Amino acid sequence: MELAHSLLLNEEEYNQLGEYQKSEFIFEWLRFLEKLLPVTSRADIRENQKKLVEQLTSLLNNAPGPPTRRLVAKNLAVLYSTGDTFSVYQTIEKCNELIRSKDDSPSYLPTKLAAVVCLGYLYKKLGRILGNSFTDTVGNVLKAMKNAESQGRYEIMLSLQNILKGLGAAAMPCHRDIYKAARSCLTDRSMAVRCAAAKCLLELQNEAVFMWSTDLDSVVTLCFKSFEGSNYDVRLAVSKLLGTILARALTSKQTPASTKHNFRRISLEEVMELLGTGFLRGSSGFLRASGDMLKGTSSVSRDVRVGVTQAYVVFASTLGGQWLERNFSAFLSHILDLVSQSHPKAIQSQMDAIGCRRCVSFILRATVGGLLGEKAQIAAAKEICQAIWKLKKVVDAAMSDSNLETRIMTADVTASQHVLVCALQELGSLIHGLGTTAAPLLQDSSTGVLEAVISVILHPSISVRLTAAWCLRCIAVALPSYASLLLDRCIERLSALKSSPEAVTGYSFAVAALLGAVKHCPLGIPHGKGKVIMTVAEDLLCSASQNSRISVQRTQAGWLLIAALMTLGPAVVQHHLPRMLLLWKCVFPSSPKDLETEKTRGDSFTWQVTLEGRAGALCAIKSFVSHCAGLLTDEVVQRLLPPLPSAVDLLTQLSSICKSYGNSLKTSSTVYRHKLYELLAVLPPKTYEGSFCAVLKESVADLTVPDSQIDASTFLLPPLCHKDDLLLLGPLLQETDHRFIEEQLLLGNSVAGGSLEYDPYSIYEKVAKRDSIPKPLPPVLSVVSAATRLFGVIFSHIGETHRLQVLEQLLNSIKQTKGSRQQIVQLNVVSAFSTSLKHLANCKGSLGPEEVKRSAVTLVMGALESNNPLLRCAAAECWARLAQVVSDSAFTAGLAQVSFDKLKSARDVVSRTGHSLALGCLYRYLGGIGSTQHLNACVGILYTLSQDSTSPDVQAWALHSLSLIVDLAGPLYHVHVEPTLSLILMLLLTVPPTYTEVHQSLGRCLNALITTLGPELQGSSATVSALRTSCLLGCAVMQDNPDCLVQAQAISCLQQLHMFAPRHVNLSNLVSCLCVNLCSSYLLLRRAVVACLRQLVQREAAEVSEYAVALVKESREDFTPDINIREIGLEGALLGLLDKELDQRLCQDIKETLSHMLTSMAVEKLSFWLKLCKDVLAASADFNTVASVDTTQEEETAKVDDASILTSESDERFHPFSNPRWSTRVFAAECVCKIINQCENAGSAHFDITLAQERKQRDSRDDFLVLHLADLIRMAFMAATDHSDQLRLSGLQTLLIVVRKFAAVPEPEFPGHVILEQYQANVGAALRPAFAPETPPDVTAKACQVCSAWIASGVVSDLNDLRRVHQLLVSSLVKVQAGKEAQGQQYNESTSTMEILAVLKAWAEVYIVAVEKQKNQSDAYNHSLKTTKSAEESYRDITSSASGLLDLVQADLGTLSKLWLAALQDFALLILPSEYASQLPAEGGTFYTAETIENARPHYYNSWALILYATALWLTTTGFIVVDPDEGVTNLSRPVTPTTMCQDSSTRPSVKSPEDVNTDRFHLILGISVEFLCSPRSDAAMENIIACLRALQALFDVPWPRSKIGGDQELGVELLNVLHRLILTRESPDIQLAALEVVRLILFAAQEHVKEKRRSAEVDDGAAEKETLPEFGEGKDTGGLVPGKSLVFATLEFCVCILVRQLPQLNPKLTCSPAVQSGKHLLLSEDGSRLVSAALVILSDVPAICSPEGSVSVLPTILYLTIGVLKETAVKLQDDQLPLTVAASLQALKGLLSSPMARAEKSRTAWTDLLRSALVTVLDCWDQVDGLLQQHDEVSLLTAITVFILSSSPEVTTIECLQKRCIEKFKITLDSKDPFVQYKCYQLLHSIFQHPNKTVSYPYIHSLAPSIVRKLQETEKAKPENAAELQVIQEGIKVLTALTATAEEEHRAHLVACLLPILISFLLDENALGSATNATKNLHEFALQNLMQIGPQYSSVFKKLMSSSPTMKARLESAVKGNQESIKVKTAKHAKNPGKSSSIQLKTNFL
Repeated sequence: MELAHSLLLNEEEYNQLGEYQKSEFIFEWLRFLEKLLPVTSRADIRENQKKLVEQLTSLLNNAPGPPTRRLVAKNLAVLYSTGDTFSVYQTIEKCNELIRSKDDSPSYLPTKLAAVVCLGYLYKKLGRILGNSFTDTVGNVLKAMKNAESQGRYEIMLSLQNILKGLGAAAMPCHRDIYKAARSCLTDRSMAVRCAAAKCLLELQNEAVFMWSTDLDSVVTLCFKSFEGSNYDVRLAVSKLLGTILARALTSKQTPASTKHNFRRISLEEVMELLGTGFLRGSSGFLRASGDMLKGTSSVSRDVRVGVTQAYVVFASTLGGQWLERNFSAFLSHILDLVSQSHPKAIQSQMDAIGCRRCVSFILRATVGGLLGEKAQIAAAKEICQAIWKLKKVVDAAMSDSNLETRIMTADVTASQHVLVCALQELGSLIHGLGTTAAPLLQDSSTGVLEAVISVILHPSISVRLTAAWCLRCIAVALPSYASLLLDRCIERLSALKSSPEAVTGYSFAVAALLGAVKHCPLGIPHGKGKVIMTVAEDLLCSASQNSRISVQRTQAGWLLIAALMTLGPAVVQHHLPRMLLLWKCVFPSSPKDLETEKTRGDSFTWQVTLEGRAGALCAIKSFVSHCAGLLTDEVVQRLLPPLPSAVDLLTQLSSICKSYGNSLKTSSTVYRHKLYELLAVLPPKTYEGSFCAVLKESVADLTVPDSQIDASTFLLPPLCHKDDLLLLGPLLQETDHRFIEEQLLLGNSVAGGSLEYDPYSIYEKVAKRDSIPKPLPPVLSVVSAATRLFGVIFSHIGETHRLQVLEQLLNSIKQTKGSRQQIVQLNVVSAFSTSLKHLANCKGSLGPEEVKRSAVTLVMGALESNNPLLRCAAAECWARLAQVVSDSAFTAGLAQVSFDKLKSARDVVSRTGHSLALGCLYRYLGGIGSTQHLNACVGILYTLSQDSTSPDVQAWALHSLSLIVDLAGPLYHVHVEPTLSLILMLLLTVPPTYTEVHQSLGRCLNALITTLGPELQGSSATVSALRTSCLLGCAVMQDNPDCLVQAQAISCLQQLHMFAPRHVNLSNLVSCLCVNLCSSYLLLRRAVVACLRQLVQREAAEVSEYAVALVKESREDFTPDINIREIGLEGALLGLLDKELDQRLCQDIKETLSHMLTSMAVEKLSFWLKLCKDVLAASADFNTVASVDTTQEEETAKVDDASILTSESDERFHPFSNPRWSTRVFAAECVCKIINQCENAGSAHFDITLAQERKQRDSRDDFLVLHLADLIRMAFMAATDHSDQLRLSGLQTLLIVVRKFAAVPEPEFPGHVILEQYQANVGAALRPAFAPETPPDVTAKACQVCSAWIASGVVSDLNDLRRVHQLLVSSLVKVQAGKEAQGQQYNESTSTMEILAVLKAWAEVYIVAVEKQKNQSDAYNHSLKTTKSAEESYRDITSSASGLLDLVQADLGTLSKLWLAALQDFALLILPSEYASQLPAEGGTFYTAETIENARPHYYNSWALILYATALWLTTTGFIVVDPDEGVTNLSRPVTPTTMCQDSSTRPSVKSPEDVNTDRFHLILGISVEFLCSPRSDAAMENIIACLRALQALFDVPWPRSKIGGDQELGVELLNVLHRLILTRESPDIQLAALEVVRLILFAAQEHVKEKRRSAEVDDGAAEKETLPEFGEGKDTGGLVPGKSLVFATLEFCVCILVRQLPQLNPKLTCSPAVQSGKHLLLSEDGSRLVSAALVILSDVPAICSPEGSVSVLPTILYLTIGVLKETAVKLQDDQLPLTVAASLQALKGLLSSPMARAEKSRTAWTDLLRSALVTVLDCWDQVDGLLQQHDEVSLLTAITVFILSSSPEVTTIECLQKRCIEKFKITLDSKDPFVQYKCYQLLHSIFQHPNKTVSYPYIHSLAPSIVRKLQETEKAKPENAAELQVIQEGIKVLTALTATAEEEHRAHLVACLLPILISFLLDENALGSATNATKNLHEFALQNLMQIGPQYSSVFKKLMSSSPTMKARLESAVKGNQESIKVKTAKHAKNPGKSSSIQLKTNFL
């Protein structure tokens, strides 16, 4: 194929190829040429033009296929338009000759067609350049059309369209001729020709004025004719033509030319009248109102009516939304008039009426719902309301008139019913779509929406009553706040008007509909409503028999209410279950005898009432079983069963009852059957086993002797067919935008589709996915479908012999019927059998013996050869199910053989299509095809069938079957891939485009092949690349196909290819194809486009977006998308589509696509994305509200928002999004939140304004979120203050995220302030509306969260500013205090729980922050006291805000604490396991009611943690205070010792003492915490765990709770075990640190407890008996610790867990393993170090709670861990700092060494031994092998040794051997090369030398002092180089000076004599001073100062030394003189300070 890529055709290659390869080669060359020509230079083209023209024109003679001929034509046109045009006339002439040719053979046809196509493209591209030649050409083409066949007519029409497009107005002379030709084609028998003619006429009307002026009437009539017998595509094309022409006629301006043609302007009324005639009278024209019409027998054919309906929509869409807004009232009145009494013919039968109503509803939905924005929709709703009021008046007048003409008037009344139904239905849909945005509409009393709807509930027509009820349901779903009000109102009217039949049914419908709405309202209705409704229902049922006039209505109403009540779910129903079961029991006779007596009594009326009642009861029970499965316990099922046999008995008697009482019972008995079948189908079959035979017999009778002669295939069969196979049956069964009206064409002429009045019980059910309203079918049909379902269930449960009888009976019944009846019976039987196979397959049952299988095969075979294609599809699926159920390979092979034999012999289309599909489906449920033999046979047969060009149907079915086989064979198919691909390509290139079904099947085949090849397509071998090229070629052919569904196939094939071999798919071509089809009028094509985009943007979002914009900029002439991609990019286009699109699945895909694009691109294209979201959100905002807020902060906005103010002005004129729907705005708000998240992951500059501005200056293309803060706030504000509640929630969520993320960003221009501070007015204004009384609780709850986040964020420091937001929380708190009673009864009680808890949680958060701030600031204050003098002032500044915040809360703290405690008590009850349910309070808790427990639980789970923490903080700051009568003052109670606890319980007052109250509160907090921490669910939020641990910390911060936990060891141990488990499962360092802090406090409590016990024991026993003191602390006198009971053990376990997790080397088990032995040190993270340090602090405290013996048993562990940490982490850091862990381990060592236990007599010896061992371990660190030493930090180890020497008792370290080793270490270190180490060593020795105990210090002094002196003496030779070395020398001198001071008298002189020469040696003479380095100068000064101090102290030694050494004396004197001179110089400079010099003179005087 690569050889085809050249400018000229490579003829040598071409000639070597075979027939089929040639056509592929040519097509590939032409494709390449199409891309190449536009980019080739003119010169190159001119050079090769002659040759190219020859090659291209020669192709015309080669009989090219449809795609090839199109490409040849395109290339020729481009070639002439870029190259020279002089030879173009020859080419045109050549084409004309080919067309004139007399050769009519089929082989010559492609050449003629190619010539026709070629002409079209040449004229389209070159247009007027071709001068007048077009008249001949057009004449020639039109002449050829007279005897052309359908393909010819099709191509000629399309070519004429192209010619017209190219010539524009110049083609005037030919307009009439073309018009005549197209007229005849518009009613052609070929549908494709009709479509082409419509396109041609659409092009023609652009220039031909007469079409929409003088000839308008005839064009319209023509279009009506064209609709007759049309298919979906024709209706689409012709309605587009008709709508466009009428719109053009209406809007055209009068032109001078048109005045000649007596042309008059046409008015809107006339246009509508024209369309109306088509709708009402069809295509019979205006004049020929023939006899039929007058007789009233002919009705308009449905396809005309549906076509006209679509034309109405096109007409309105063409004129646009603004036009519709202006002319809405005229439009509405005309549309409603279509079903009014002024045209009785249109609605003469119920069926016609339903059809017309559907059409009218569709027009209204598509125009009002699709074209108008929300404001306009509200206006439209008002108009519709006016219409309802007008009709209401007519009805009222009619009803009240009691004169003679009433009879005539009631006809009017019933006639007006259809208008009302349409109006109500549209009103409901409108409000449903508007959601809470419709609130202003309902509050507008002048319109009176609710009054209007409720007033027509009493209409005499049942369908109006039902639709009014449905409309109320829509209102309740849209505005949940109305649900409860409407229910009350309807129940109240129902009770008041019990005696009016209309009122009883009307209001019961309304109540049932409203109950059905409740499950769509998350906020629910008050629980008590259920009780009211049950009472009303019982009352209706009991009073039914009192008044025969309304007994039917009351019975029906009663059961309807009960059935609807069931939808509220188990929580409500369980309270009413006994009453309902009692009613159920009473409705049926209790024994067969009673049934017999019933039959003999009564008349047709009583039977009607009885049947209605029983059907209602069955319905109620079915509703119960469906909606309350949770209540179906065995006991309840037992109570449900008794009436069932009686119900079945009645079923068997129905026919005889109908005979006795006449046909009036027909409908009631059908309804009864239907309801019984439905109930049995949902009950477990076991429950009615006894009735199987009777029920089966009845259902078989219903299927085989149907009452109706209606072909029900279109609603029975589609669910039974496989969805892939339904594609074969064309667009009718596929999803389209017109599904709602197209359905009626499916159902055949006898049924128009479902409607509410057929089954009022469907009013409370959930609507099917695509419908806006339930559409139950007529009872006659629904019985059949219920019977088929029930048959399926029962058949799969009966015995095998019985099955055989049933199947034989079914087969016989098919044989015995004849004609059309036979087909109906066959259809019913097959669908019933198919259902039963499905059931058998699901329950893995078997079919039965051989005879059963034989009958089954016969049954299905019959259907496979039926004339009804739908039945064939269902039969093929049945065939597959049969194979699945029998699941025996021999049987399956037999089935296949049957089909093979048939296909070989049969010649008729029916059996060939049926059996070929059967082959494809056969293995569908058997896990794929496994046998190559079967596969080869199938492929062979299907290849042959797919090439049968005589029947496109056979081809389509065979190819579809082939695609199934490719899928099922999987890898086995690889051998066939190449031949199949070439077959597909051959067919794609030759099958005429008019056979769309064949092309669609080819597309499915190609798709299946690509899937089978899968990732292999990436390969680079020759075969793979050939396969890949073929696949791409196939896709290219399909992309050019005119049929939208084929294009959709092409896109999904390319999508597959892109998934497997992304490099080989040309992305820019694919994206351009997607953009062009983004707004296609075909739903399936739009879905394919978006699905493909969704996949592409997951990998290459940026590329896709760029290609889309680039494509629009090139903007080819045939690409005019409906969406402005140029301005708003592909992303904006998708957002726009999301707003217009009504299909749910498509919307979901668009959202996902946008989310992927946002994730990968939002950070790079930040401004773009934010502008998109802002445009969507701002498009609807009421600008006045925004403005009012901005004014409050004029100063700030001036700074930030100049740009945005300017842009908003210009935006007004051009807005990319006009009035987006609220759901789109919600999505935009969610996008903003996602953008913030993306930026958070992208880097800190997005949240740091200084950094962002810097980087922006460096590179202006950079963009950062913080620079858009004003926009973010504005968007959040717009959303949060909208009418739509969902949008308000999203807006508040956005605001919350913004506050949390930006709270800490400082404002660079005003230090000390944050950037958010300037927006406080916006935040306040956004929150205020959420606290208005009528706001729904979920919005208020969200707003509370934002309030607390805002206050807690610390953005606003000024209290007066904070008060605004604080006031909102205060108002909510007042509402909470009012309690449950004051809550309005609008929503379910659980919503008030939600709101209250949200308020309490918000307050808790604020309180926590206030307390934390105050704590931090008091810490800061204490810190500043140590450091600065002016701490007072600074403290005052910082505390003002914190204490102020605390003061704000303090005012309400009393109330809050009570409420918090109450909420925690509720929560504690709710988390009890279910077995304690009986112990819960019967009336519920403080904030929840007993009935709504389940709904309330999640709200408690959501808020308990912060409330718990706040309560703990409150209790610790104030709560644990007990009044002590002795002192009369409140103080923190002393820890409760056992002595204070022995008050006798009987003497206690019955009121709880403060002690008890506190104990209860303590256990409440502890209990909740432990329960939660024991097993936090894996999804438990991090903040909940942290809050819980913090609460425990706060609790144990105070003595009283510590005394409780200290005194109760078991409690402490339990808590420690829980915490241990927590840190094992949670890795987060925050959680682990918080847990460590709690452990520390528990240990501290235990220490306090032990101390207290020791103290009180000492006090009690006196000091005398010290020896016999009982041992306090763990380990008693044995030292044993019991795991599980021991606090010490638990603490150790906890700490070990933390330490080993951070430093695995500490685990002795691990140390042996090679992984750890390497001895490498791990550097811990900062968090790790903090954890280890905290654990060590705890460890060093453990001995304090042990007895001496106990301490001995834990000490080794503690020492091992402490020294282990020291060993592992003592590593040198860069900056000579001490690692945190080392500091902590040294601290811990110090604590241990100075522990009293080390000196207690019982443990002293053991401790001494252990401590010595520890010291040895530390010393051993030094002596590790293999030079690993250098890693250890000598300083840390030396410090550890020093700690041992200084802190432990002397006996530990003074053993000679240890001492010697220690001294050795110091010696080594003194000789270190590192000055820092030397310096530290001197420091440590300094402290040892000063040890008070001489036995400790002397050995060190003796050993080390000489070497220090020696080192200092060496300094004279090597002067210090730098500050570090200088520091070492100075420290050495300090040590010697100190040593001198501590030495005994007799040695002191000796030491001074050593020290002085050293100091003097450091002095410099004057000359040396000038040139000396800094270090030596400093040393000189230091020595001089020391000398001046030491001299006077030891003057005798000093003088003696000076006299003995003159050099020294000279040196000293010169230094002193130099010093004095330098001082003089300084004094001259600063003569202010004479004191200094004099003091120095005094000092130097002693010489």
